[in-house]
Amino acid sequence: MSSSGSRKQGFWSVFAALLGNMCIMVIKFIGFSMSGSWALFSEAIHSLADLLNQSLLMVGIKSSSRAANDTFSYGFGKERFLWALISACGIFFLGAGVTLYHGIEWLLEPHAISLSSFTIIALISAFVVEWFTFAVALKELRRQDEDASWKELLWDGDPVILAVVYEDGIALLWVLVAMLSLWMYQITQNPLWDSVGSLVVGFLLAVMAVFLIAKNRSFLIGKAIPQELKEEIIEILESDSIIDKVLDFKSSILDVNAYHIKCEIECNGTALMRELGKNNFFRNEYEEVKEDYQAFLEFCIDFTGRLPRLIGTRIDEVEAVIKKKFPQVKHIDLEIN
Repeated sequence: MSSSGSRKQGFWSVFAALLGNMCIMVIKFIGFSMSGSWALFSEAIHSLADLLNQSLLMVGIKSSSRAANDTFSYGFGKERFLWALISACGIFFLGAGVTLYHGIEWLLEPHAISLSSFTIIALISAFVVEWFTFAVALKELRRQDEDASWKELLWDGDPVILAVVYEDGIALLWVLVAMLSLWMYQITQNPLWDSVGSLVVGFLLAVMAVFLIAKNRSFLIGKAIPQELKEEIIEILESDSIIDKVLDFKSSILDVNAYHIKCEIECNGTALMRELGKNNFFRNEYEEVKEDYQAFLEFCIDFTGRLPRLIGTRIDEVEAVIKKKFPQVKHIDLEIN
């Protein structure tokens, strides 16, 4: 799979977000302590949740980089999906849960808000940092597939990078919501606006978490490769003269851009024999055995043992063609019907 330099894909997105959220979490908590704004508190909780969740994503990136062994012959690639799933659950329960709880609590028991210039500075600083980490994540997501549309990338991209993209994207929106709720409070002196801002933040976070949970779940239970890629691989297989038909095709995603496919094929032995005949494969043998039945019989016995190896060599050549065109296909199992 592709990566940035020697780092595994997703590393720089998570690393930038980790550092960014560490800084703005401190700023937001200071801003909350000075203003008493629950919308700002929601922002601080969101940054704390992001910090913990991105730590889990980093664990997943590191764990999935381990080499395959006798116990895990296909490697540890799915660990990135496992830790991303745990991270998404953290977003749902910690980020969304706490934010919605405080939003409802503040809605039922509103309190006055103390605004200060530091509150605005905290929000502006948060917006700048979140924008930077958001841009880093978008850039790395684009590198995943230069030809894909943004719609495809934002739906089918690396779930680790998507977690950062969506978290930071919603964080940017949250800062705007917090600013709007504080502005409306300044105009109306009604603290309910602050509660509404917190509820909006919590709702958006919950929706994002459910999306990420569903996405990582699909990878963990064995999501198949994209349909377009499947059709192209089948076309390559069936274009070879010794393969009559692909009877069965199964696949799974082992890691981002690391696929495993298993096919059952119907082999055309006649086509292989005709190709061997065109290359004068049998001419020398024929000259030696045409006058001697016993020698002919021994040749047939010997060739029967060589035929599976010839078919195996041809299948290896087909597999090499597939892997060359689609480097993300790491493992291919072809079974002859």
